[in-house]
Amino acid sequence: MARITLVEGDITAQEVDVVVNAANRSLLGGGGVDGAIHRRGGPRILAECRRVREERYPDGLPVGRAVTTTAGDLPAGHVIHVVGPVYRRERDAPGLLAACHTEALRLADELGARSIAFPAISTGAYGYPLDQAATVAIRAVREAETRLEEIRFVLFDAAAYEAFGRALSLAGGAASSPAGPGSG
Repeated sequence: MARITLVEGDITAQEVDVVVNAANRSLLGGGGVDGAIHRRGGPRILAECRRVREERYPDGLPVGRAVTTTAGDLPAGHVIHVVGPVYRRERDAPGLLAACHTEALRLADELGARSIAFPAISTGAYGYPLDQAATVAIRAVREAETRLEEIRFVLFDAAAYEAFGRALSLAGGAASSPAGPGSG
């Protein structure tokens, strides 16, 4: 089973094989994690996202699905873009949020990745309550079959870190990592 770790810090600074982007359906950048990944990763990420839109998803990436691009200038090897559910708008928000995590793990396995970093998907502008999102995310990655060695949640602030710590503890996970901002 993959080791689950928690870090309070900047997802764009993580030295992992794969960084997960909480993207919007357009895949063309936005605010929050999405904007940060596009800004720090540079224009190659946007160019590949545009190609994905043209070739595979002209109407945008569906909620719960995932696609891979280069990581551009990020220290990671790849970015996996997922579109999380908008809380109280999607019919099966917990199922779709879980799918974001399991689809990202599946693609990471296809890439041969050993480590992956997730943000707190859907907890920003999409309004998913932190405690509920953390419970869904931790359960999804714990139950998934994967060859990854480390599944890292990179949480932007103390509130998110604490919510994911509670969810991990309740799920019977090991103590969260004391790693600081930007740990990799």
